[in-house]
Amino acid sequence: MEEKILFKEESYKIIGACMKVHRGLGPGFLESVYEEALEQEFISAGIPFERQVKLNIFYAEKRLKKYYIADFVCYNKIVLEIKSVKHVPVAFLSQLNNYLAATRKELGVLVNFGTTSLTYKRIINTTHSR
Repeated sequence: MEEKILFKEESYKIIGACMKVHRGLGPGFLESVYEEALEQEFISAGIPFERQVKLNIFYAEKRLKKYYIADFVCYNKIVLEIKSVKHVPVAFLSQLNNYLAATRKELGVLVNFGTTSLTYKRIINTTHSR
């Protein structure tokens, strides 16, 4: 039995846009440069997104005053965090996992532009999915 990939088509388009930006700029720029270029690529590819999104955090079904800021939320359901580092520490994966748990979004994608080849990791929120 084939396992269904969560938001497969949307993820494919997001990663494709990231690859195009990485091919165009290469590694070594600040995250903010990739973020700005990615915004242009999302517009060009017709990918719906919000940039620098304030993510509300909930505890016991009540919204807290504290919040996270995600680089992008695409398709109103995928949290996208971008990094530009040589090695992705576990802390970045934990950060994205916290974003998903706090907001109850089902999928997050961590993309690293800091290496010769673009790398990415899909994180699925299995404990707090709707």
